[in-house]
Amino acid sequence: MHILQLCPRVPYPPHDGGAIAMYDVAAGLARAGHRVTVLAINTPKHHQPATVLDHLGPNVRLLTVDVNTNLSPLKALRNLLSSQLPYNVERFVSEEVKVRLAELLAREQVDVVQLEGTFVAWYAGYWAEADKEAARPLPPVVLRAHNVEYTIWEQLARNAGNPLKKWYLRKLAQRLKIFEERMLHRVDGVAAITEADQQRLRQLGCPEPVVFVPAGVDLSRFRRDPAIRPRPRTLFMIGSLNWLPNLEGFDWFLREVWPRAKAQYPELELHIAGKDTPEHIRSLQLPGVTVHGFVESAQQFMQQYELMLVPLLSGGGMRIKIIEGMALGKCILSTGLGAEGIHVRPGFDIVLGDSPEEWLAHLGRYYRGELGQQAIGEEAARTISRLYDNRRVVESFLDLYTILQPAPRVAAH
Repeated sequence: MHILQLCPRVPYPPHDGGAIAMYDVAAGLARAGHRVTVLAINTPKHHQPATVLDHLGPNVRLLTVDVNTNLSPLKALRNLLSSQLPYNVERFVSEEVKVRLAELLAREQVDVVQLEGTFVAWYAGYWAEADKEAARPLPPVVLRAHNVEYTIWEQLARNAGNPLKKWYLRKLAQRLKIFEERMLHRVDGVAAITEADQQRLRQLGCPEPVVFVPAGVDLSRFRRDPAIRPRPRTLFMIGSLNWLPNLEGFDWFLREVWPRAKAQYPELELHIAGKDTPEHIRSLQLPGVTVHGFVESAQQFMQQYELMLVPLLSGGGMRIKIIEGMALGKCILSTGLGAEGIHVRPGFDIVLGDSPEEWLAHLGRYYRGELGQQAIGEEAARTISRLYDNRRVVESFLDLYTILQPAPRVAAH
């Protein structure tokens, strides 16, 4: 098959959840013998040369279009006053991308188009216009729902303390909900990244098929290095800190949990790594806290410390970093929301808690050697190997693509 993958950014390097999810599907499809054309919006924040996917071989071709998606207060205000399109979608709208998409579909035989997430779902509207003029039937369109985006902004609005910020986030969530409802009727199938999101999409009125296709990991990238021994009594957090839910969770832990944990368990160390670490975290002067900023190898960083923390209070979709940590045999302490959509059992292959008191209790058990983190980490690695191998994820996408292929025409007699 020939799959056209439309991405809101170049999916390389695979350092954060979104990039990993897009990259691993393209790589997995190519390894399975299929052709993948990646048409990616080349944003200023993640700008990459058009050769960065060449290592995936001749089955993967990357085409990029430069689009300025930088946040602008003036454009945000103009959007608020004069547009119904959510600002975080409008930033990815480009006539040049639309033209490139039209040229590709006119020139080449494409079997399916996969839109990677809400921010490029706007381009699904192209099909309604182009279908009238197309020389041949247009390929089916799959929306890969990395999140049900409006629910994230609803949660952020609920947690916001500033009344003006709360009002703006709520307005953004309302617009996103309307947009997502509309786009769901312009695609031929939806791949939800969690079963919870699958149900949310159905509640929005999404027509079938809405299938559950989790994010997976290329297990060959996550082989443990026996030379790296984690330091005892060490905690770590890692994630992109330009994503508001991650930043919100980190701030919550540092404010509500860490001061009490350090006072009660003085030998604990906390290590923080993340892309685009904001100044207020970079300049932390808290006892026992080391801020590493961006780390080149998340795998090496994770293996140096013992207990992985995921204090997520808002968000949707699936936390790829949890999948990666589990693949490396890490014991993870997460909120229930952080682990949503991942088939785990508390106390068996993960540790869950939602209040500061629960987190302190779990950290106390860890400090005293009562948590059983080694056994939990080993079960975590087995869970990922069994359920989240990227090869299985690719097979699920291929099953969906096959279902959506038009039936062969029968000649009239």
